Amino acid sequence: MVPERIEREIVVAAPVERVWAALTEADELRQWFGDAAEVDLRPGGAMVNHWEGHGNVLGVVEKVEPPHFFSYRWARPIGAEPRDGNTTLVEFTLTPERDGTRLRVVESGFQELDVPERDRATYAGENTEGWKMELDELRAYLERTAA
Repeated sequence: MVPERIEREIVVAAPVERVWAALTEADELRQWFGDAAEVDLRPGGAMVNHWEGHGNVLGVVEKVEPPHFFSYRWARPIGAEPRDGNTTLVEFTLTPERDGTRLRVVESGFQELDVPERDRATYAGENTEGWKMELDELRAYLERTAA
């Protein structure tokens, strides 16, 4: 069974504005989320995340509400241009919490992907593990650079 959504939540010892920058600025993204990135930070703007050995994941910015909410759609398979039927929606919600930020990530739309069921399950499984790993990298990066 393919899940409809992946939900992850972490608390980072960094202010909301710092976490926002790490999620939305290309120079920051490449420090924890792939090897290179491009972000046109406006609804309809293009996004590219590059991982050496894997390739480019292309996306489109959906919503930008600095510094508390950011969302985009990204395409599967790797290298595909975003279109109806090949994207999932990734949403980041940032909330101040004591001396840090609560970051919630929700990725949804796996069941609507226009691919065979086994590919939907593969993508959901990869991203379930991927978000756990990437958010750990984000927290480590932000806490290391805050010191």
